[in-house]
Amino acid sequence: MSGESILEKVISTSGDEFYTPIPKGYTPGKTKFVVVTGSVISGIGKGTINSSLCKMLQDRGLEVEPIKLEAYLNVDSGTLNPFRHGEVFVLDDGTETDLDLGTYERMLDKNLGKDNFVTSGKIYQTIIENERAGKYLGRDVQFIPHVTGEIKKVLRELAVKTKADVIVIEIGGTVGDFENMFALEAIREMVYEEGGENVCVINITYVLQPKSLGEQKTKAAQLGIRKLLELGLTPNIILCRSENKLGQKAKEKISLGSNVPIERVFGVHNVANIYSLPLTLRNIGLDEAVLNELKLNKKFKTNGNKELEEWSKKTSCDSTKTVTIGIAGKYTGSSDTYISILKALEHCSFELKKCVEVKWVETTEIEKGGKVDAALKGIDGVIVPGGFGKRGVEGKIAVSKYCREKNIPYLGLCLGFQIALIDIARNVIGLKNANSTEFDPKPEDPVIDILPEQKKIEGMGGNMRLGGKNVEVKPNTNAFKILGEKKIVRRRFRHRLECNPNYIEKFEKAGVVFSGKAPNQPIMQIFELPKHKFFMASQFHPEFTSRPLAPDPMFLEFVKKSAEK
Repeated sequence: MSGESILEKVISTSGDEFYTPIPKGYTPGKTKFVVVTGSVISGIGKGTINSSLCKMLQDRGLEVEPIKLEAYLNVDSGTLNPFRHGEVFVLDDGTETDLDLGTYERMLDKNLGKDNFVTSGKIYQTIIENERAGKYLGRDVQFIPHVTGEIKKVLRELAVKTKADVIVIEIGGTVGDFENMFALEAIREMVYEEGGENVCVINITYVLQPKSLGEQKTKAAQLGIRKLLELGLTPNIILCRSENKLGQKAKEKISLGSNVPIERVFGVHNVANIYSLPLTLRNIGLDEAVLNELKLNKKFKTNGNKELEEWSKKTSCDSTKTVTIGIAGKYTGSSDTYISILKALEHCSFELKKCVEVKWVETTEIEKGGKVDAALKGIDGVIVPGGFGKRGVEGKIAVSKYCREKNIPYLGLCLGFQIALIDIARNVIGLKNANSTEFDPKPEDPVIDILPEQKKIEGMGGNMRLGGKNVEVKPNTNAFKILGEKKIVRRRFRHRLECNPNYIEKFEKAGVVFSGKAPNQPIMQIFELPKHKFFMASQFHPEFTSRPLAPDPMFLEFVKKSAEK
């Protein structure tokens, strides 16, 4: 029985054991689904491989839409500690997501929205709201069919809204995690309802190579795949991540243990530049295998290599020419915390053909008495990124003061904007006790204060000014020139505090130029010190909209000035 006829039978069944809400306008088989799962360990690059697959399919001329089904019970990523879970990435519509959505946006060069990121918490919230509203017709609400039904509904609604040829689904976590069991069960039901030719399941596993043994061991990978088989899901394709090239012996063992033909078991070892990964994966035949499984082999272009080759060439830099940028923060133990900043710097290196080397500056150490000049030794420019909480703040203020006085290029992002203003208030204007009400509830001079519209909001979830907003840029300023002489630009925000409007005049008398603000509101969003080599800060996050072949202009100018010896 075809997927279409099975789904029609499910919908038309008179009993209520099935719960398969079908969005209006949904046609089975019109949109194909690719599902990517992980096994053995987390952090093996599912998001990177997923985005590379999306890039390859997009390059074939297909309309591709990614979505991540995240396992945790948080409704969104907004309250997650970035040191534990990596950066909180903000979409244009204000949705707070995890860092993989940033990878998708950068690789596909497109803005995504709330429909591209769904957590288990969001699914459960929807179910509870529906149950309270009586939408389940008196049924006892269960994981099967209701939780799985809502997950399938999300995927099919995305198909209808985007009219995509292919939706690429990343399942968060690893196979065997309790929290993603129902997402995997929903996928099993999707295969049953849609038909195998409309759903391609890919498992990304990890092949260990202990140094003490010197050979690749596949048992962990086999057990991870077997767990997927136990859940009723047979992968169509297996990708084996490894440090070194996958051996034929290991490939044969995995094929035998998973019922996956050996030609659909691919090795993906570490690469130096992730932007070369789409071409690498195409060269081993991954996208062609996916499209053959989905019976799209007659629809895709076969001459896409030239475009990917050009893209790969443009996303590289000259390693003999470098510029060293310091990132002064308090989450410096994990690069994932500031991943979009690292990528924005990387994009600048492609444009300037100079590789950017990053030096981490732990501001809590400066706060404890460490020397600023020693911490910034050998650094050409400094970024103070966003963040929350009091820890490390005084160290960041010391970094701002040092850069300002020593004419070292400084780029402040969100909190870095506020930090620089506190520095100027204390050390230029003379307001020695100036502070932010985030760090001191009742400072003598609250130069940074909570936005008026945020004061009425209770709770930590969604109480910030979030998402894409217009910025009014002041003509005849450095920012105006850098941003292409545009009077209005759109950037993404994630903050609940601002420059206190009562102190704007004092800052301007001290030489601060507020070169960007919110239209029709006294919310300052960019400031600069025009006499400085480069001293600029933004209340928004320019790193969120930087792209590999279109680096953010503010970042680009900052790196240019930092590279000037």
